[in-house]
Amino acid sequence: MIKFIPYGDKAVLVNFKDKIDLKTNALVHNFEDALLKEKMEGVIEVIPAYSSVTVIYDPEILNFNVLIKKLKIIRKKKKRSKEILPNTLIEVPVIYGGSYGPDLEFVAKYNGLSTKEVVKIHASCKYVVYMIGFTPGFAYLGGMSSKIFTPRLANPRKTVSRGSVGIGGNQTGIYSIESPGGWRIIGRTPLKLFDINKEPPILLKPGVKVKFTSIDEVEYKRVKKGLSLK
Repeated sequence: MIKFIPYGDKAVLVNFKDKIDLKTNALVHNFEDALLKEKMEGVIEVIPAYSSVTVIYDPEILNFNVLIKKLKIIRKKKKRSKEILPNTLIEVPVIYGGSYGPDLEFVAKYNGLSTKEVVKIHASCKYVVYMIGFTPGFAYLGGMSSKIFTPRLANPRKTVSRGSVGIGGNQTGIYSIESPGGWRIIGRTPLKLFDINKEPPILLKPGVKVKFTSIDEVEYKRVKKGLSLK
């Protein structure tokens, strides 16, 4: 059952379920899409997460009780249609291991695998961007195989390079900018996930699908220079 929870004096948390899975995440992004299309006066921002949507509003324009009624109507309308995620698939090239992925060997040993097996498993899955958070454009991806589950670092690094691909528990993610971080870094992509000079500035949006492809250092440098892969 969906819960509409007051979130301070200017926001409402629309909570779909207390669990993280693809079906619940589809509910989140379909509801977000329907709400944005309404262009409701007084709604300032709509923020999707794993299993909830936070609606920030202006109480001087939109009354709380009126907002809840409108949100319930939107959900009721949306419930009549099939819940689906966008069909967009973005391929993300990654150079695995070495200085680009200092934790690849640890991930392999932790799971009783070779580094090649970890790369094969990681690159064989199709992921879904569950949410964007932590830093602008940081993509939390669902759909990783449990075979490479690895706990986060006990002591996070002070600096993680932009484009680093990491594993945090049962998820994988991509660091959009240089920042501190505690995920196990297994590789790096030359793609820019966040570029303030582009519109939109964020490459990966919630709901889109992601497929990793393994590349070598030559290919990595080509893409980083803005050239296409051979």
